[in-house]
Amino acid sequence: MYVRCALKTLLYALCLATAAAANAADITGNVSFAGPLPQRPKTAVTIDQYICGKEKDAEDLVLGPKGGVQNAVVWIDNPPSGAKWPVEPPKAEMDQKGCVFVPRVVVVPVGGTVDFLNSDRLLHNLHSLSKDNAQFNRTQPRGRTIPITFTKPELVPIVCDLHSWMKSWVVVAEHPYYAVTDPSGAFRIPGVPPGKYRLRMWQEALGERAQEVQVGAQGAVSSFEVKALKASP
Repeated sequence: MYVRCALKTLLYALCLATAAAANAADITGNVSFAGPLPQRPKTAVTIDQYICGKEKDAEDLVLGPKGGVQNAVVWIDNPPSGAKWPVEPPKAEMDQKGCVFVPRVVVVPVGGTVDFLNSDRLLHNLHSLSKDNAQFNRTQPRGRTIPITFTKPELVPIVCDLHSWMKSWVVVAEHPYYAVTDPSGAFRIPGVPPGKYRLRMWQEALGERAQEVQVGAQGAVSSFEVKALKASP
C-alpha cells in the first residue's frame, strides 16, 4: 500500500513538472532611460594610441536612439523550483578589441568558464576585482586565450591596469533565468514556467531595480524605465 501511494505521489509530481515545462513561456521586455540625457565625458587616451585611438566614449551607460539601455542584466530573483543550467552550459567568451572589452557583460554559470581573448596587437592584463571568487591578475599578449573558472555567484568587475578606461563584468549565475539587454535595450528570458516572480534589473550606471511579474501560458512582458543615474558612493 505504501509503495503504491509513493508511486502515485511520484507520478503526480512528474506530471506537474511535465505540465510546467510544457507551459513554459518567455519573459520579454525593455530597459530604458527616460530622464534628461546624461552627459558622458570622453576619456583621453595617452598610451598605445596606434591601437586604442585618441579618446574613448564612456561605456558605463550606452543608450540606443529611443533611450534603450544596452548591457543591463535582468534576472529572476526567485527562480522556479529545480532551476538549473543544462548539462552543457553555453560557452562564454570575452575579447579585447581596440582597447575595449567585447562584450562588456557576460553571464556564466557557477562553475563555468570564461575564455578571455586578446585580439589587439599589444599587451593587456586581466585583473578581477572579485570578492567571493578567487582574484586574478594576468598579463595577456595578443593571441593568447586565458580560461578562468568562476565558482561562486557574484557580479565580478574585470579591469585592465594598463588601460584605465577598460572595464567589463562577469555575472556568475546560479540558474539560467538571466538575460543581458541588446543595443535597443530589449531582453528575453526563455522557458519560464507559469507563476509569480520577482524580476530584478542591474546596470552599472543606473543601479538596481525590482518588480513583480506574473507569467502565464503566453508569457509576460515586463519593462524597466529608469529616470536617474544611481547615487555616487
